[in-house]
Amino acid sequence: MSLFLLVFFILYGAMHAYLLVKVRAIFGLTLPLLIPFAVFMLLMIAGPVITRVLERAGMEGPAFLAAWVTYLWMGFLFLFLSASLVIEIVRFFLYLAGLAAGWDKSLTTGIEKTGFWLALLAALLVAGYGFLEAGHVRIEHLVIRTDKIPKEKGELRIVQISDLHLGLTTCETWLDKMFAEVKRLNPHILVCTGDLLDGRAESLRRSASMFREIAPPYGKFAITGNHEYYGGLPNFSRFADDAGFRVLRGEGISIEGAINVAGVDDIAAIPYHLYKGVEEKSLLSGLEKGRFNLLLKHRPIVDPTAVGLFDLQLSGHTHKGQIFPFNYVVKRFFPYLTGWFDLGKDSRLYVSRGTGSWGPPIRFLSPPEITLIVLEPVARAGQMTGQASRHPAQSP
Repeated sequence: MSLFLLVFFILYGAMHAYLLVKVRAIFGLTLPLLIPFAVFMLLMIAGPVITRVLERAGMEGPAFLAAWVTYLWMGFLFLFLSASLVIEIVRFFLYLAGLAAGWDKSLTTGIEKTGFWLALLAALLVAGYGFLEAGHVRIEHLVIRTDKIPKEKGELRIVQISDLHLGLTTCETWLDKMFAEVKRLNPHILVCTGDLLDGRAESLRRSASMFREIAPPYGKFAITGNHEYYGGLPNFSRFADDAGFRVLRGEGISIEGAINVAGVDDIAAIPYHLYKGVEEKSLLSGLEKGRFNLLLKHRPIVDPTAVGLFDLQLSGHTHKGQIFPFNYVVKRFFPYLTGWFDLGKDSRLYVSRGTGSWGPPIRFLSPPEITLIVLEPVARAGQMTGQASRHPAQSP
């Protein structure tokens, strides 16, 4: 956690320093104007910590305000810098062309100012669109035909939610819509693949009671993500218990003789000495034979020794980058960025884009999702196919 925070604040501070230097260079800010601008940016850099301190102190009103200001600014700043980078590249080539053509150098300064305002306008427009996109959850429909589900059980419907990050920036309207969608999909099993919370359980009682109203016949299962440890495992455990989730931490169970469900801890538990480091191969090998093995694992990292022992691994964590073009950065660390992957040996991986948002309540070119996985029993051994496709939000 300390290394994560160190890297985050170095990068986030560098983004603010770039903006400060750029604004001063373009507009020639004098000291009386530069000081309040610099103070504002220092507050924004420290905003995530200030928000967490206020929340833990029980000051929900100030924490709510701090969270919205801090995280909306964070999303806007990232979009502004992304747009600025594109404009700087264009301006560089124009500068080279100007040198070759003998243009007046003063034109470059004018282009720089125009580029700043264009980047500002683009960031505001995209942030507004991204805020709306974050509130519109898509339903992704995955159908798997398998001979490992007893035919007498009929089709089995699994709903996956992931990375809700319930906390101060969670809108109640969005929450109501999300719960309505989950209920409408009528799951036999509900699973959450980590990062359920980004707040204190004390302030999330309504969310817990709404989860309690969802009672799939085969149960609700959750695993830990990295934020479960950042926010405190006891906090998450209380919420999960109140919400009616069974948390799988390095364990697996057989449900109604129809399916095996196993879950593993996120590796963020290691620095806290809370990691239940059960080998996936051993865990999966000990499950009831001949059944469909569902593996819940927060990060889309595949253990090669476990391939062939699970039929489907469900993961999240990446958010598909959440805000374009950050997806290109995330993909460097997690090649299985989003969607459906055939791993061979009858093992598959599905990576959710996430149901909620971390930090900025903004998603751009990465809409949030709830995933419906339908397991259809077939008679022939070895026949198993999967296809992920988007379906309109209608009653299944």
